[in-house]
Amino acid sequence: MNIADNLRKLISDTPESVSIIAVSKRKSVEDILQAYKAGQRIFGENRVQELSEKHPQLPEDIEWHMVGHLQTNKVKYIAGFVHMVQSIDSLKLLLSLEREAKKADRIISCLLQIHIAREETKFGFTREEVLEIATSPEVQSLNNVRISGVMGMATFTEDKEQVKSEFRHLRETYNDLKENCFSIRPDFKEISMGMSGDYQIAIEEGSTMVRLGTIIFGERNY
Repeated sequence: MNIADNLRKLISDTPESVSIIAVSKRKSVEDILQAYKAGQRIFGENRVQELSEKHPQLPEDIEWHMVGHLQTNKVKYIAGFVHMVQSIDSLKLLLSLEREAKKADRIISCLLQIHIAREETKFGFTREEVLEIATSPEVQSLNNVRISGVMGMATFTEDKEQVKSEFRHLRETYNDLKENCFSIRPDFKEISMGMSGDYQIAIEEGSTMVRLGTIIFGERNY
């Protein structure tokens, strides 16, 4: 199967309410164009340098999402064009995004990354931390950043029950935030969870965005 066939099958198997983010890290401009020609418009990258190099070589109507860990000093390189930063894992990063979005005269969407995995190597807020930050005056008064929901990565494991329980925790954290911090914000509506190996479980648990790379583009060359 080729990239276009992979996408067509995915789209037919995925509810319309779920957005597919085609994660194109380490994939060529030619591969991305194949997906684009098959109708895909949302792409995710996890490294600022790679995203900055690909962006000018590809169609302007692509909606770019930053899905990897982002350092505050690199926000300025993507603030002029990125549609969404899915990996906000600190207040410092959120405020940096606000500053750079303001300089670029843009409103940039973002997701708050929640640590749901048992692996310590993954980033994100705890439920308690994110509730505290979201209710702070500086976050409630952001003008150039639109907080649109939450994102999380489950543990890399064959244990489907564990993955399910971690996704459920993310959905419950989203519900807490929606009820206590963003009840009057209609834009706060996204739960980004699920990758190539576990996206079907994520959809069952309420995901609105799945981040899919291997299942679209095939294995990556590292």
